[in-house]
Amino acid sequence: MERGWLHGKGFLLCLILYLLLQGRGDTFTINCSGFDQHGVDPAAFQAVFDRKAFPPVTNNNNPTHVNISFTLSAILEVDAQLQLLTSFLWINLMWDNPFIRWNPEECVNINKLTVSAENLWLPDIFIVESMDVDRAPPELAAYVTSEGRIKYNRPLRVTSICNLDIFYFPFDQQNCTFTFTSFLYTVDSMLLGMDKEVWEITDTSRNIIQTQGEWELVGINKATPKMMVGSSVYDQIVFYVAIRRRPRLYVINLLVPSGFLVAIDALSFYLPAESENRAPFKITLLLGYNVFLLMMNDLLPANGTPLISVYFALCLSLMVLSLLETIFITYLLHLATTQPPPMPQWLHFLLLHCTSPRKCCPTAPQKGNKGLGLTPAHLPGLKEPVELVQKVPGPQEAELNDCPGSTRGQQEDEAQKQHLVSLWVQFSHMMDTLLFRLYLLFMATSIITVIVLWNT
Repeated sequence: MERGWLHGKGFLLCLILYLLLQGRGDTFTINCSGFDQHGVDPAAFQAVFDRKAFPPVTNNNNPTHVNISFTLSAILEVDAQLQLLTSFLWINLMWDNPFIRWNPEECVNINKLTVSAENLWLPDIFIVESMDVDRAPPELAAYVTSEGRIKYNRPLRVTSICNLDIFYFPFDQQNCTFTFTSFLYTVDSMLLGMDKEVWEITDTSRNIIQTQGEWELVGINKATPKMMVGSSVYDQIVFYVAIRRRPRLYVINLLVPSGFLVAIDALSFYLPAESENRAPFKITLLLGYNVFLLMMNDLLPANGTPLISVYFALCLSLMVLSLLETIFITYLLHLATTQPPPMPQWLHFLLLHCTSPRKCCPTAPQKGNKGLGLTPAHLPGLKEPVELVQKVPGPQEAELNDCPGSTRGQQEDEAQKQHLVSLWVQFSHMMDTLLFRLYLLFMATSIITVIVLWNT
């Protein structure tokens, strides 16, 4: 009786030692008795579930290899003021658990199972640039194969830091980074690898991206630097995500109306300079342009100085300069028709130089105006100097009409006055021409710049 009891006790001790030695082996074979056509008994994986607090390695000197990939399914927001990128990712993790093995032929041909992720050991992979808490939905599941390979996929809304350069807005391209690394395990315990090639990640993201808004995906690259924290070395994978803004909205709502207003302001040079219509017309355009900038201010970035802001400032400066030039010319013509002042010698020389043939003004001199190649008819609106003088007859002209026998000196004074009027009219005409050509140069440069930036 006593011998039988000792024999049974020895059998139980041998059984326990066998199970312990089996658990410390390279693999842990799942008992297929819990597999049937209706499902799997969770008790068959209970030994694996009990080890979820420890990395799945049979030798602590061998690190766990975790393969990473992701799919960018949406670009939700790019905040230039806070330098943040909000996106939606599907993160894919894959690793091997040597303690999970079963024979599919003995387990009713089951090759893959779905196991609750909370019952398995999960790598603590996180994104370094993330500035928000993990908002992944709870109670996710992982796929476990008969060879012990675990695939764990989870959706994640990521708000990450991104160094945004908005100088070329709205033709800008931003480069943001997603750095995947482990928070706890160093390279001695965990090594990171790629589950897919980078071109596969890029093509998949382009095909399934769901947002057709302001941004589009250009490409994805990667690098695998090591991260040193004190004496510890962590493995990491850095993905460089290039995104580009779709500029059509801003071209239609910002650049096209601004270009139209500048073009109309340039055409206003064809209005007569001596009339009273040009200055009010330019003032109306200037006020309208300021109202346009105030209405479209919400479309511009809140911080920084993009190139488009420089363009708007130049447009506004040209319109103000054009208005000041119109006021000056109006005053100059009024003064020239009443009491023309003498023209300085340097200004006279500059006028002769600019109005000579094959210089900055291409018109040839007329017979009655030798040495002054710029004709009043070059830009419509400027009348002949004689007409300007006839509008306001001077006292000498009235005296000549009443007294036919006037002295020759009075006639010379009148001729000198008409010559001065002609010089000042030519000077005002030259200013109009130069400013008009400056408008044309600015508009041509702006159009070429937009075309180049849009196609690069």
